[in-house]
Amino acid sequence: MGDKVIEVKDLVKEYKQLRAVDGISFDVYEKEIFGLLGPNGSGKSTTINSVLSLLKYSSGSIKLFGREMTPDAYDLKRDTGVIFQDVAVFSELTVYENIDYFCGLYITGKKERKKCVEDAMELVGIGDFRKFYPKQLSGGLLRRLNIACGIAHKPKLIFLDEPTVAVDPQSRNNILEGIMKLRDNGATVVYTTHYMEEVEQICDRIVIMDKGKIIASGTCDELKKLAGTEEKITVGLKNTDKDPTDGIRKLLHVTDVFKEDSIITVSYDGGTHNIARLIDHLREQGVSYSTINSQRPTLNDVFLELTGKELRD
Repeated sequence: MGDKVIEVKDLVKEYKQLRAVDGISFDVYEKEIFGLLGPNGSGKSTTINSVLSLLKYSSGSIKLFGREMTPDAYDLKRDTGVIFQDVAVFSELTVYENIDYFCGLYITGKKERKKCVEDAMELVGIGDFRKFYPKQLSGGLLRRLNIACGIAHKPKLIFLDEPTVAVDPQSRNNILEGIMKLRDNGATVVYTTHYMEEVEQICDRIVIMDKGKIIASGTCDELKKLAGTEEKITVGLKNTDKDPTDGIRKLLHVTDVFKEDSIITVSYDGGTHNIARLIDHLREQGVSYSTINSQRPTLNDVFLELTGKELRD
């Protein structure tokens, strides 16, 4: 790992009798995409707003680039880009003019700023729409513009809050590719989302929050080990006159078997060649099936295991 970009220690934020953030600690390192996950009300937004010094927290400490973050730490804010979920651009300015305006808040040199604006448009794939006004853009293009405005000044640290909500698949892929390019170009990214497949695709490390606390942290593979299940195999039976569940329970590494109508779900705690072993067993029992699928645990499975709730709640 590289140097620490964010250091949060024993952070507490209270609202009267509500403790929105309850003594959390975590570090974010340079050149990584750090996923901050949790259901609504888990404390994610409060944590981010505290890190950005948009909220005054109750106790604890926050450092950015090794220095304490304060409301007037403008040099630290110069190195920080923030893209919130709600799109915030000027309707009377074109795509180019919007990006140029926000970039100009940090970069005054005309030649340098022009290059930054061009780089930002290329990164998010919006260069062909430079003369368009926001009202002429689709939802996906509007979100790409929003991101370009937040990263045009080439910040070292970037916060992205739900950047792919309600966008088309092409824009989503473009945005995710752009985020990985930002990391590859040296930026550190803090990423919040409810789309677990995105987290698995781009995040280097992940923290899961619930009720103001960190309940799990690590790489995607490390977190999946907390699910208690290494593999689930789902079998669609052709007929239901035979029930093979009792025999399946005796197979190696099987921890649970659940049957609903013509669908059987088998959970395993490890092992290899589980699907081949299950197929052999079904054949021996004369059980016909139409489909059979294997699935490894997802981050949503981890969250469900730890909290009893869906991560999208």
